[in-house]
Amino acid sequence: MGDEGRRFAVTVGGRAYELIPSAGEVILPTHGSKIHHDARCTHLTDPDRLPRHPDPDGLLWRRLLDAEDPAAHALSIGLRNQRGRPLTGVCSCALRPVTESHAETLPYWPIDEALRVFDRSRHRAAVEDADREAAEIRAAFPWEEWPALALDRYALGQPDSPGQVYSHALEFGSKALGSITGGTAKKHFVYRQNHGAWWHDKRYGNVTEAWEQVRAGIVAAVTAAREGRVRDIDDIVAVRSGIMVVAKTLRVYAPEATLPVYSDSFTHHYLDRLSPGSAAKLQPFARKELLKSLIDDDSRFEGWPPQLVWHFLDWWAPARRTAARVVRVDASAPGAGWGSFVAAGVAAVDLDRVGDLHRYADQEDFTSAFVAAYADSGPSGQKLTAQAAEVWRLLDLRVGDRVVATAGKSEVLGVGRVVGNGYGWLPHLDSERPPWHAVTVEWDEEHAGRLDEPVADWGTSLVTDVPAALWRKIQRVSLAGHTEAPDDAPEDSGEAVEIPPLDEDLQRIDDALERRGQAVLFGPPGTGKTYHALRYAVRRLGELSDDLAGVDPLAEPGSKAFDATVGALSESGRLTVVTFHPSYGYEDFVEGLRPVKGVAGLSLEPTAGVFKRVCETAAADPGRLYLVIVDELNRGNLPRILGELITVLEKDKRGLPVTLPLTGDTFRVPPNVRLLGTMNTADRSVRMLDSAVRRRFAFLELLPDSRPLQDRRVDQLHLADFLDELNRRIRTHLDREKQIGHAFFLPEGTAVSTAAEFAAIVRGEILPLLQEYAYEDYGLLAAFLGEGLVDTAAHTLRDVSDETLVTRLYEELQVGTGAE
Repeated sequence: MGDEGRRFAVTVGGRAYELIPSAGEVILPTHGSKIHHDARCTHLTDPDRLPRHPDPDGLLWRRLLDAEDPAAHALSIGLRNQRGRPLTGVCSCALRPVTESHAETLPYWPIDEALRVFDRSRHRAAVEDADREAAEIRAAFPWEEWPALALDRYALGQPDSPGQVYSHALEFGSKALGSITGGTAKKHFVYRQNHGAWWHDKRYGNVTEAWEQVRAGIVAAVTAAREGRVRDIDDIVAVRSGIMVVAKTLRVYAPEATLPVYSDSFTHHYLDRLSPGSAAKLQPFARKELLKSLIDDDSRFEGWPPQLVWHFLDWWAPARRTAARVVRVDASAPGAGWGSFVAAGVAAVDLDRVGDLHRYADQEDFTSAFVAAYADSGPSGQKLTAQAAEVWRLLDLRVGDRVVATAGKSEVLGVGRVVGNGYGWLPHLDSERPPWHAVTVEWDEEHAGRLDEPVADWGTSLVTDVPAALWRKIQRVSLAGHTEAPDDAPEDSGEAVEIPPLDEDLQRIDDALERRGQAVLFGPPGTGKTYHALRYAVRRLGELSDDLAGVDPLAEPGSKAFDATVGALSESGRLTVVTFHPSYGYEDFVEGLRPVKGVAGLSLEPTAGVFKRVCETAAADPGRLYLVIVDELNRGNLPRILGELITVLEKDKRGLPVTLPLTGDTFRVPPNVRLLGTMNTADRSVRMLDSAVRRRFAFLELLPDSRPLQDRRVDQLHLADFLDELNRRIRTHLDREKQIGHAFFLPEGTAVSTAAEFAAIVRGEILPLLQEYAYEDYGLLAAFLGEGLVDTAAHTLRDVSDETLVTRLYEELQVGTGAE
């Protein structure tokens, strides 16, 4: 194991790492909590004097990560720092976070090493649970009955008996078998919608015909699998649209035919790990047949049940981001409070008019029912839609996800981990408690306490995602002191803090950049385009920049730590921010002649532009991510600025050479460079961009979002209602690209609270925009803001005090619309 030149890709906690194996021993630090593989690690001081611990097979890092109690495991083998404390983590000199693109260039962690460390006994109960669930489904829906199975025994969406239909049992009642939850009910081929109509493939004339064809297709698929003809399932037209449903059905009725890997993308992923290149031209069930045959032919898996093989593959080379999701649930409601949570071992919401979430085919179906059921409860339709999304979020929680119970806007009552079957509908247990939407949780009150600053949406929402920075604060809350613990800063950064997955907005950006290499955030003014671009840079680059001092990937925008992180990333060259404008050219971005002072005076010499310099640096550092943010992308002449780069920017052409016309240099765009632009659609629509440029970028729209303004008021004016109504009027009279963004009212991330602050923003930023949109049409301006502020006869704005401005907007855009 001592070959220092070896490097492997490995996936841990849903993230890609480069594994630098140990040389047969690990280094024990003076303080801190991590083992080290490299004496040159910048996190160590005086490494030559530090003791070593034997690591003969080089697998200590994995055993430590997999230990149920890492501290106890470390102490049992004498793995301590020089202060006697157990080492429970692994330093980045052993596991270095890298981009997924870089991980793809490395050989994956050898399966032989993984098999030596994989603990089969820890998965025995899960395999038994899966077998039990499969047997229960076979007992409830015997295979002999399938050729004549009635539709009401199969289809989702039947409110009276959701637990007695096959589709429900497969998707929601058999989680030990593996999940197929997500997306819509269309994967089940036929289902009943909330309004009573049946959904089915329109190639069939009616639901009876559709069900007959689907049922015959399922029977044919299972029959083929039992006869060893799994690849023939690809030719069964009636079930082509439900690969996961058919695959899980095979697990129940033909358990030895395939591995319980239901997603085709997962099957493809595992084949690429076991036999690179073998899956590319195969169809989905031919891939599943090949994967099973590779395992059957491998003597290392002799005697392994298919379910255990899947557990191993998912542990060794997980095909998805597996970091735990973190949500927060309000635990202050009278009917579903903290005491009840702990007693019942759940996190719950008591909105009971809609019943079990499992009865609904998909989120759209549930939202429609929820809005109708609570239409008389007071909130607007938009708020009810948002509340429905919060409740539906419970259905997406999986074992291992984290739940934070809170009261008010700052009190943390406890932190728990989702266990068992996740979401369930709990009917009345007694006369005092209403039915609950509940998730089974193991609670830990150790992190109870009070945050230093309130969280605005905790006062208005039942269930919300917890951003990474907030999750760090919650983890550091002390039960005794009820304050946030100070940062520990030993040589290897002390105790590790769990980092949750990217939030939805940042994940969209990351997916787009991974897929295309470059993306554009576009939208109306004030929607946070630059804010999101920088937030993405700090989080994503920060995670991959463990070697830089002053980098905090969880820093919050507006904080000193955030600014310091942007500064550190910029100084290192991993983050570059430029702004395009009409005078910006190819010479600035790629290369051009620049005046250089010499002995004979000034002379023109070829000089690399911003992007060329970034690419040259990134090419020499392939394991790091380099990001170029281009603000105001659409203000530059893109075809001229990009020149011949328009070809080699494409993801599949990264690394190909192009000759630069000025110097004749061969230039390449390395795969670890990302380009993220922002553009204001009020200035120029995406449709106006050069078509060749447009084809090479992914476009992500950011629209006004009033949620950060919920429960925020300036005097009597509710900011969220004000923004929603103003934008409704703008959409009605103009278009969606000229709406007003929420960021106008969130200077430095905090909502305005005084009439003076609000009036200054309206007069100095909102009114000029609306006047520009209206082209001096004061009748149109009055349609936006009301005649209390716009004098249509005099073609002017009325001169009113700050307080009067707030009052008139309140009366026009809130009271006048019934939004109060």
